[in-house]
Amino acid sequence: MINIPRGTQDILPESSAKWRYIESKLHDLMSCYNYEEIRTPIFESTELFARGVGDSTDVVQKEMYTFKDKGDRSLTLRPEGTAAVVRSYIENKMQGLPNQPVKLYYNGPMFRYERKQKGRYRQFNQFGVEAIGAEDPSIDAEVLALVMHIYQSFGLKNLKLVINSIGDAESRVEYQQALRDHFKPVIHNYCADCQKRIDTNPMRILDCKVDRNQPEMKTAPSITDYLNDTSKAYFESVKAHLDRLCIPYEVDPNLVRGLDYYTHTAFELMMDSKDYDGAITTLCGGGRYNGLLELLDGPKQTGIGFALSIERLLLALEAEGIELPVENHLDLFIATMGEAADDYAVKLLNDLRHAGVKVDKDYLSRKLKGQMKQADRLQAKYTIVIGDQELEQQQVAVKNMETGQSETLKFEEIASYITKGA
Repeated sequence: MINIPRGTQDILPESSAKWRYIESKLHDLMSCYNYEEIRTPIFESTELFARGVGDSTDVVQKEMYTFKDKGDRSLTLRPEGTAAVVRSYIENKMQGLPNQPVKLYYNGPMFRYERKQKGRYRQFNQFGVEAIGAEDPSIDAEVLALVMHIYQSFGLKNLKLVINSIGDAESRVEYQQALRDHFKPVIHNYCADCQKRIDTNPMRILDCKVDRNQPEMKTAPSITDYLNDTSKAYFESVKAHLDRLCIPYEVDPNLVRGLDYYTHTAFELMMDSKDYDGAITTLCGGGRYNGLLELLDGPKQTGIGFALSIERLLLALEAEGIELPVENHLDLFIATMGEAADDYAVKLLNDLRHAGVKVDKDYLSRKLKGQMKQADRLQAKYTIVIGDQELEQQQVAVKNMETGQSETLKFEEIASYITKGA
């Protein structure tokens, strides 16, 4: 027997209905904020992620699915969405569009070769937002408000928004050196990745999951002490907007994002619930990037965005006991008695479906009792039973399965009766 690849999952019909509900709700919410959908290829040039995500990141060094095509070109299944969206922005010259900033969202599968654990897969579905073309604290606040709005719209309440400023490029030069000075005397006690990061990107040591309990982590220099006046003013303005919007937040000076292109505002949304894996767990993260476009040979433009995992959203809803209002029922089930009735039901099914009725029939030659049990399993709102008498009279009793009441209708009246919800 051939089994599913490790780290992937089948989303079966009973679950896919929940996915459709979530995705539909997200699409509707994006229109309220004037974000438009973008769809990029599932694979891109490997160089895009090496440059855009960062050579020193775990994503690039350890987790990418990379392969050569028949033209000996190195391609990679996308591990995240931002780099691909920015590539498309540059390639399609979106900076020339009349409506600025360009506000985009995406939704689709991403791929990372990492250890499988609850809520984390090697193929996972990521929904993300990017607002490119404006460096304005108000749009940072808008993106943060959107993050909160998404999760609150599904009924989640135990949410904790954590924010930080990681400053502009100028602020980070001095801070990076302060981190090197702090960690170098003890770096031999840290993991191999951190020992590399001390020279390439020491800020990412603060994001290490292996060494997060090392004592030096608690005493590391804070980026807020190294922000220049411009970065301080920007961060204060972002916080002021959040205060006006009555969005609660916590400032964590040690919060850094795992990708190299972030500057200024960085944030994570956490689930603060003992029922959710027993701890505060990150649901979503993002931040501002003020050098990514130039890094990818694009214009001097800035952006801000975030990404969330649909799988982790579903886990959060499960932990909170929130049931999505997903409807999995039929409008009508047709039961038949006899070959002539079954033949007629085939055409009637087709006519009703073209009229917008959710309808099905028996295909296993069950007896009438078995057909009615099938109608119950399918949660049919109405049922009809067609036999020789119904065919002769060209009318049938339509039974409401909830009330038990029936109404006799001509066959051609059934569609109108069902669609009106009589």
